[in-house]
Amino acid sequence: MSGLILALFAFGILVLFLALRIPIGVAMTVVGMGGYVLVTNTDALLSILKNQMFYDFLNYDLSVIPLFLLMGQFASRAGISTALFCSANNWIGHKRGGIAMATVGGCAGFGSICGSSLATAATMAQVALPELRRHNYSGALATGSLAAGGTLGILIPPSIVLVVCAIIVEANVETLFQAAFIPGMLAVAGYIISIAIYVRLYPEAGPPGRRANWDEKIRGTVNIWPVLLIFFLVIGGIYFGWFTPTQAASVGAISTGILAFTRGGLRLQGFIDSILGTASSTAMIFLIIFGASILKAFLGFTRLSFTLADLITSAGMMPLLILLIMVFILLVLGCVMDSLSMILLLIPIFWPVLSELDFGMDPEDTKVWFCIIALIVTEIGLITPPVGLNVFIINSMARDVPMLETFKGVAPFLVTDTIRIALLITFPTIVLFLPRLLN
Repeated sequence: MSGLILALFAFGILVLFLALRIPIGVAMTVVGMGGYVLVTNTDALLSILKNQMFYDFLNYDLSVIPLFLLMGQFASRAGISTALFCSANNWIGHKRGGIAMATVGGCAGFGSICGSSLATAATMAQVALPELRRHNYSGALATGSLAAGGTLGILIPPSIVLVVCAIIVEANVETLFQAAFIPGMLAVAGYIISIAIYVRLYPEAGPPGRRANWDEKIRGTVNIWPVLLIFFLVIGGIYFGWFTPTQAASVGAISTGILAFTRGGLRLQGFIDSILGTASSTAMIFLIIFGASILKAFLGFTRLSFTLADLITSAGMMPLLILLIMVFILLVLGCVMDSLSMILLLIPIFWPVLSELDFGMDPEDTKVWFCIIALIVTEIGLITPPVGLNVFIINSMARDVPMLETFKGVAPFLVTDTIRIALLITFPTIVLFLPRLLN
């Protein structure tokens, strides 16, 4: 059996496991180990389990993951999501569609502290959904804005998925954080513009709320200054070279912990729960990384990446067309897989192929550009039918809204996402501007 056929067979088994709802980490581990034994032997598998896996987890960059997860746990207990939403709502909630816009702004702010899309969507839904309902927002706009806003959690730094992507392609984590900032702000702007156009077409979907007085606006802004300070310390510290990403994550975790304690949300039991939650999430992520490493080692023996590169070269396809094909595959799989699993599964296959192509820029720039595009496509997959994970999260919290209504609600945001992807592919400078400026 040729390496390509064996690799395709392995992917078929992996898809079957996922359809049977076997956890992705377990599925990749089983398929990787089985394939590795087929192409080598049991002794070789035991050797790689003993040596390579040990050194993989010694990677210093991985230490940033539990720290950012702990930061997110503390942020949830500090009432940051409520403060961010209330502040944004005080300023723009009186406009038509303003509460939905405030929801997007709150998601962006919380995502910059949390680093997880699903956590951002679920946390902000608890805060914003009651307000959206109280002001008679349509089910489509209310749930759609929450599902789309939640995706900002994996794009706006710090992002755990970006850290993992950097490790896979051997890129600098700091550079990827810098590169993600402008696309993240474009996403926020695009979502707010989508809401503005939507409520102009359907005024009854997003009626204006109460106009806050200046005292409420000032008090709301004062309430979020600790969040802004933490964001500046963590992200500004990374961007300006004050801290390494791991040091910045430590500063962020300590800062959000102090904030949660002073606001009464972090006592002994809350601290224990935060530690346990961080440990559970870290174990899940590391299991996925473990499975992906074994699967990657097996695919290395099948020479899948080299075979694909040879096929593409012999076909004479343009580099941009190859990139678009990969974007399409990422988008399709993003509908049924979580972002981290998809990045770990496909980036090790796609990047070696792309690294051999000429996009008219430095290889390191190509690496950064591709990682950001892959992350944004992954983000889009979280709200794309038929199985957008963010849509399911929000719909489970708004059971009175039919699933079809929620998917209708995310449609305008998908339009702006498509435009953003087209801009970033056409103009790589948008992604590379900040890293070039700061480095």
